Amino acid sequence: MRHPLVGTALALVLALVPTVGGSSPLATAASSPPGDAVTRRQGDPAAWAAWGIPPLPPPPDPPADPPLDLPVTGPVPVISTVPTPDRVVFITIDDGKEKDPTFVRMVTDLGVPVSMFLTRDLVQDDYAYFRPLQALGNRIQNHTLTHPHLSTLTADQQQAEICGAQSVLTEQYGSAPLLFRPPYGDAARTEDLDHAVRACGPRAVVLWHATMQIHDLRYQEPDRRLRPGDILLAHFRGPAELNGSTMTDMFAELLRRIGEQGFAVARLEDYLGH
Repeated sequence: MRHPLVGTALALVLALVPTVGGSSPLATAASSPPGDAVTRRQGDPAAWAAWGIPPLPPPPDPPADPPLDLPVTGPVPVISTVPTPDRVVFITIDDGKEKDPTFVRMVTDLGVPVSMFLTRDLVQDDYAYFRPLQALGNRIQNHTLTHPHLSTLTADQQQAEICGAQSVLTEQYGSAPLLFRPPYGDAARTEDLDHAVRACGPRAVVLWHATMQIHDLRYQEPDRRLRPGDILLAHFRGPAELNGSTMTDMFAELLRRIGEQGFAVARLEDYLGH
């Protein structure tokens, strides 16, 4: 029988194995147990070293009084940033086409929170893939049934897309999405979309301040910098859409860009009163 100290030493050695080419590690640090990843202060330095990423500063505790209240009645707010003095940004990931198991391991190891805006047609082949990410405290949000340009649809068709996804995602993941993101950001501030979102249940329309491309951030404004409370957009994409790069390559680059500007990553839903 192997002595338990040998197993402990082996685990520590594997956790410190360097990465190859900045991509997936040869061996990641042991994953933390299920629970709130942010409470674990985004993993430990060995996990970040194993993935070849400089560790981000830990986020502050979630605010006791969230800075942005989502109204129960009236127009649905459209947000791309959250008013907060905390030096944090929020990562949102759309669609759900790519289902890379290595990405689940990466998020588990690093403890970085994400909000997932899922499209029914892109996730229905494997709803289970997203459950381990959800178990870390990451919320499932609404991104329509079929990912259409909403401006090309009638008011009734828009409502069918949003309410249909709300129903499916609630059934599959056990909680109703709080937020909605229109595909392509289309029709975000129209009366028809506002009515459809209110009728279907989400409490806010979420846009973004910057989009993660293959290797860099593309900003919506010309100053090309992050600000406290900015919402960032990435996608569940694989080598076919990322010119041969993987989902973990892309996510590592996003974390590096965030770290270079001195920000932590917090959970978006923790900053929304609802």
